Amino acid sequence: MPDVRALRAQIAAIEAGARREAGVLAFGAPELDAHLPGGGLPLGRWHELIGEGLETETAAAPAAFAALMAAPLARRGQAVWVLRRDDLFAPGLAGLGFPADRLIQVCARDEAEALSVAENALATAGVAAVFAEVDEVDLTAGRRLQLACERRGGVGFVIRRRPYGGGAERAAGSAAATRWRVASAPSAPAAFGLGAPRWQASLERCRGGRPGAWILEASAAFDPSSWEETDGTHPLRLVAALGDRQLAPAHPLRLAG
Repeated sequence: MPDVRALRAQIAAIEAGARREAGVLAFGAPELDAHLPGGGLPLGRWHELIGEGLETETAAAPAAFAALMAAPLARRGQAVWVLRRDDLFAPGLAGLGFPADRLIQVCARDEAEALSVAENALATAGVAAVFAEVDEVDLTAGRRLQLACERRGGVGFVIRRRPYGGGAERAAGSAAATRWRVASAPSAPAAFGLGAPRWQASLERCRGGRPGAWILEASAAFDPSSWEETDGTHPLRLVAALGDRQLAPAHPLRLAG
């Protein structure tokens, strides 16, 4: 009979080795990268993003932020976006710098199907990044997503979204490598029109790292058609670090009159 403890040790060593080989994707900003294990966003893992206020239903800011986080990965392979509502505007993602020509969109019927599609996509050769819009991921589903990430080294981005409204946010455990809370931030003044889009991003939870909060913007220097792994340019540029990790509440829209 094989030694169960020895088998468990071998499995743990294989899983740890797979995680080490996956590496990280650095933002290129030491003030931010120092908060992440290994100096960047861990690859071969899945990450959780959540919005504020109405964003818990629309998820516009977290989705845009996730797309730019994953844009360099999409240059290495296909990206799959699993939706509950067929409302993803791919040209908008392309305008931010995401290679929309590498994007596959899948509209799922329910939460269970969305998680199943995401898991299968992460375990598929050639898929570098998977986005899944879901309301909640329990520990069992989260572990299944993690195993799928480790199988091929893909990266998952779970965008927490209540597609048809709902109650207050539910506190739950998570198997995610990182958890981000994202809200829109005012753009800087520009000579003509609006400045680059900005986001307030709070790293609330990070395995092997530490929390922090920053304002980041879409980098005007990022060219998605020429990005290479050795370039080092990230499509998100750090604007400022926030001393208070609690994001300011969104102000209601006021009409002039």
